[in-house]
Amino acid sequence: MAGETMIVRLGHIRWPLAATAVLAVVLAVAGQLVDGGPGLLGALLGVGLMAGGYLVSNLAIAWADSVMPKLVLTVGLATYVFKISLLGILLLVVIDRDWAGVRMTTIGMVCALMIWITAQIWSTMRAPAVPPGAVSD
Repeated sequence: MAGETMIVRLGHIRWPLAATAVLAVVLAVAGQLVDGGPGLLGALLGVGLMAGGYLVSNLAIAWADSVMPKLVLTVGLATYVFKISLLGILLLVVIDRDWAGVRMTTIGMVCALMIWITAQIWSTMRAPAVPPGAVSD
């Protein structure tokens, strides 16, 4: 039963994951054409960082909702602070290295952010309404 409720709680991320995978392929090709190997890796790194961050947030919030719905806000905010801090540190390290893939990493991150949010909104708006209390453990 717990597995079913997690699927219901995470049903909205199929489209964002699919859209992000398509974006990764497109940007990897663009990165290869523009900056060679570092551009390809940079594009994949940027898209992967954003998709991974959103996936971790969704998993943490779904877990918190399945354990105790009152934890959702706390877990969501804690995950966000952790994710943004880690991302900031990583960006400072990468930018300081003068790596040729930084441009495509940045482009990948910005594009993935826009694609993920747009796809998640679209997916959520298309989802059937779930009456309160319908998803319970």
